[in-house]
Amino acid sequence: MLAEVLADWQLIDAPCSAVGVDSVQLRCWWARPATAPPKAAVLVLPEVFGVNGWVRGVAERLAAAGYAALAMPIFARTAPAFEASYDAAGLEAGRQHRDLVSAADLLADASLAIGWLQAQPGLAGRPVGCVGFCFGGHLALIAATLEQVGATCDFYGARVSSFRPGGGAPTLALLPQIGGDLICFCGDEDPLMPPEELAAIEQALQAGAPAERQRRLIIAAGAGHGYMCEARSDYQAQAAEAGWQQMLELFEQLS
Repeated sequence: MLAEVLADWQLIDAPCSAVGVDSVQLRCWWARPATAPPKAAVLVLPEVFGVNGWVRGVAERLAAAGYAALAMPIFARTAPAFEASYDAAGLEAGRQHRDLVSAADLLADASLAIGWLQAQPGLAGRPVGCVGFCFGGHLALIAATLEQVGATCDFYGARVSSFRPGGGAPTLALLPQIGGDLICFCGDEDPLMPPEELAAIEQALQAGAPAERQRRLIIAAGAGHGYMCEARSDYQAQAAEAGWQQMLELFEQLS
């Protein structure tokens, strides 16, 4: 830890689009600086492995850097407390829940979580950051369309050029609706993000980007899928440290 932080589980009630269900509870991991007002708030969207120890650690590391961070479950409707290990069984379980996620539900949940964040002391009405990893990175591009999101980091969110959760045009089609800054990260050895996917992302980022906003694709040399996560076999320390610093530089603009 770089500094002392406060961290605990936080339950947030959210509307639910499922037939016959009035609401869903978001079981989030809430971390914030212990002794100083937060610079800004950041919403953290996890991999298909859920709000596990590593994702909670990301929130705590953000808190140690001065940010209030809320790690939000992306499978709240099918597995509210889902956590899986980084193995074949965990990946299979996560993918089963992933396939039941819709963009509409993600936006509803993220809106509720962001509203909760903006109601916290020192954060009222301020823009928030969003960071996501793996499938959470894909979802971060969707969440970035919310007007409250001022800066987004998408780490290796695959299939954005060919798929949108729940159906519809590919998620890249949403880029004109993103009003804040955006950086997409991936490794040059990521088999889930082939050259044609990277080319589509680069083209979409350059097309019609607001002059005053940052739009970047950062490709980490020698890095595979999941390179930010120490618990994964593709962890690449140099690329991970660079990605972390680039993320903090982007979120600094929220302060």
